[in-house]
Amino acid sequence: MKIKLADSYGFCFGVKRAIRLAEGAPNAIVIGELIHNRREIERLEKNFGVRLTNNIDEIAKSDAAIIRTHGVEKEAKAKLLATAGAIIDATCPYVTKPQKIAEAMSAEGYQVVIFGDRTHPEVKGVLSYADKNAAVAANPADLEDIDLADRIALISQTTKSIASFNEVAVALIAKTKELRVFNTICNATYDNQEATRELAKEVDIMVIIGGKNSSNTKQLYAIAAELCADSFLVEDAVELRREWFKNKSLCGVSAGASTPDWIIEEALKTIEAF
Repeated sequence: MKIKLADSYGFCFGVKRAIRLAEGAPNAIVIGELIHNRREIERLEKNFGVRLTNNIDEIAKSDAAIIRTHGVEKEAKAKLLATAGAIIDATCPYVTKPQKIAEAMSAEGYQVVIFGDRTHPEVKGVLSYADKNAAVAANPADLEDIDLADRIALISQTTKSIASFNEVAVALIAKTKELRVFNTICNATYDNQEATRELAKEVDIMVIIGGKNSSNTKQLYAIAAELCADSFLVEDAVELRREWFKNKSLCGVSAGASTPDWIIEEALKTIEAF
């Protein structure tokens, strides 16, 4: 069996930047998960003393606080500025962009609609920069439950599928008088998705490596599973199973934007051993 990697996979710019900032701030406290990868967070805890909390009230004046790649809500950031000794903002610039758009469009009188997952920390953060009439839609059907205004600004969670984003945009055209669409899906996410799509068409087994709570990793798996019946999502090499590869001739491999090279390399070595 041969193994073929996707043309684009793994760590994106924003995650690389966040890891670098965390490694340069020993014993700092991260607000929420820095990135959605359990193994990499464990490495930062072990080697750099980085700690995690979901409670800003635990931050003291003597603490250095790291804002996760997905950002935090506007009110939480203001509270950190008032309480933490130092703030290291690891919010991905691609996430900061929709935050600014939400704030600007609200100021101009547009109702902000965010295409994404309501419970995702990135979406919660972006939502906090918009007016109270802002809404979140995971698909076109969700729009039926929203009291839509005449002027709407549509923004996307950065890790979503462009095809699904387009579906929501098209649905909104028929429901409002004025629509402004901001494609805030990050380039790295798009590149990884397209590379996974092309690879999944030619292999007979597909392995996606990454955190199972990672939105962009789950998107890659959904794309792969649609095109390759034998597709599997694993967090690391431990979850791989020898029987998956029986009678397979070409194995495709891709990885989420929060998956470090060392985890990918471990998985590749295990597949090669099989």
